Amino acid sequence: MIVAGFGFRADATIDSLENALTATGARKITAIAAPVDKAQSEALQELASALGMPVIEIPAELMQSASTMTDSAKVREKRGTGSVAEACALVAAGDGATLTGPRVVSKDRLATCAIARGVRS
Repeated sequence: MIVAGFGFRADATIDSLENALTATGARKITAIAAPVDKAQSEALQELASALGMPVIEIPAELMQSASTMTDSAKVREKRGTGSVAEACALVAAGDGATLTGPRVVSKDRLATCAIARGVRS
């Protein structure tokens, strides 16, 4: 499983999310993941629909258990993890998943995306 995890502000658009995803360089993903409180946002649902991907909702307590490459103090204070995008990708990809690299930020700075590869395909 290859998961694109997202973190984003409320005013992020589908363009913000697409830009962040493109910036990861990922050629193929099998799912999209985001925090429970953001998973139903219009922009994320539009992206999922356009890509024909399911959205995996990640509870806060599971995000907090993920070991991220990025460690933003601001995000850690607010969300209990160093990177929402990285944590969501890792949790959704399952036990033993690894990040393909640190999260990337969209040009408009409204969204982040990270890719995690699970042990199973």
